Amino acid sequence: MPTPSDKALSLFEEFKNFAFKGNVIDLAVGVIIGGAFGKIVSSLVDNIIMPVVSLIMPGDSGYKDPALTIGGKTVPYGAFLGDIVSFLLLALALFVFIVKFLGWLMKSKAAAAAVAPPPPTKDQELLMEIRDLLKQRG
Repeated sequence: MPTPSDKALSLFEEFKNFAFKGNVIDLAVGVIIGGAFGKIVSSLVDNIIMPVVSLIMPGDSGYKDPALTIGGKTVPYGAFLGDIVSFLLLALALFVFIVKFLGWLMKSKAAAAAVAPPPPTKDQELLMEIRDLLKQRG
C-alpha cells in the first residue's frame, strides 16, 4: 500500500511532467510575447494614429475628450473609438502574421518537402530486389 509520501511524490512527478512539457512552456512564452505586442499596438494607437485622427476632428481637445452628454451623464466615445482602432490594428497584425506569414512559411516547407527523395542506397536496392523476388515466388 502506498504511503502518503509516495502519493505526494507521485503527484509531484505528474505535475512536473505536465508543467515542464515543451508545449506548456511555449504557450507561456507566446502569452508573454502577445502581451508585449499588445502594449506596442496600444502605444502605436495612442501616440501616433489617434493624435493624427484628432487633427482631422474638430476642436483642440484630442481624441479621448470627445463625449456626449445625455441626461446629465457623460458618454466618452473618444476613448472607445481609440480602443476600437487599437483592436482593429491588433487583429490586422495577427492576421498578417498568423494567416499570411505562417501560411507562406508552411507552403514553402511543404514545397521543400515535396522535392524528390534521394536515390536509394545499395542496401536499399538489395532489399527491394529481395522483396520483388519474394513477390514473384509467392
